[in-house]
Amino acid sequence: MRKAVLVGSAVVAALTAFLGLLVVGTYMAAGGLAGGAGKGAVGLAKGAVPAAYQSLVQKWGNLCPAINPALLAAQLYQESGWNPKAQSPAAAQGIAQFIPGTWATHGVDGDKDGDKDVWDPADAIPSAASYDCKLAGYVKDAPGNPTHNMLAAYNAGAYAVIKYGGVPPYSETQNYVKTITDLSKSFARPVGRVDPSRQAAGAISFAQEHLGEPYLWGGDGTPEDGGRFDCSGLTKAAYKSVGVELPRVANDQYNAGPHPKREELLPGDLVFFSDDLTNSRAIRHVGIYVGGGYMIDAPRTGAVIRFTPIDTPDYFGATRVTEDGAKALAAG
Repeated sequence: MRKAVLVGSAVVAALTAFLGLLVVGTYMAAGGLAGGAGKGAVGLAKGAVPAAYQSLVQKWGNLCPAINPALLAAQLYQESGWNPKAQSPAAAQGIAQFIPGTWATHGVDGDKDGDKDVWDPADAIPSAASYDCKLAGYVKDAPGNPTHNMLAAYNAGAYAVIKYGGVPPYSETQNYVKTITDLSKSFARPVGRVDPSRQAAGAISFAQEHLGEPYLWGGDGTPEDGGRFDCSGLTKAAYKSVGVELPRVANDQYNAGPHPKREELLPGDLVFFSDDLTNSRAIRHVGIYVGGGYMIDAPRTGAVIRFTPIDTPDYFGATRVTEDGAKALAAG
């Protein structure tokens, strides 16, 4: 027993020392970079779109030059969170949240089964893409970015875009355009290197300070929780400590930035785990990567916040948190 304790203590000490070097390295790597995902990505990130809808989004997201699959995915996520039965108080319906009048005019029979069903994603997703492209056509002569103008037309109407010669000076519309374009980066398969986060090292330092503390399901680290956390409560608090507000649950945190490959991981990336490796909505666990194949996580009831290997069969993927990505989620 004594030997096991000494070995365990040595491992923790070695990891803690290694972590210190990684934190310094992360600050240095992020110091001269602006951050953000690569330009021009139109493929979908692994698992970002539920498997049931991925082929639809990939196909219809290429319907016209003003949209791409990642942008269409961002719109659908923002509208319904991938819930095909969603209904708003304003009577918006389905996965794409069409109001009945708009659906009557712009709904299409995407699966060619003889009906146009707002509750059927096989119709609603093609209809969302078709509607985007029609709006893009209405405002095609307006100055500025065609995609931004299309999104502005979606929010404020095509007439407003034409009247103002681009995105109109309405704060709601300007925020909508920024939210969807920023959020689309978290659904896109990155092209080239994903730059490290400036906040990563501070988030790691926060998590390191809580090593050894007991897990609490639903814990946010508040006095009422006795300062204890669950997995996503810890990651949320770690990034909040450096001024980045993440969503509360792990499967939403996955959308807070672009997704580096396993071999591209850097300290501060969030790493995710799931029993369904095709669907980010099924993610059930998250930790903060510290390097060397290890994360800091709050694992489960009866355990403590600790270093844990990430290379397990349920490893889903990673997110490099960006301020714009997190703000886009908050804007929803």
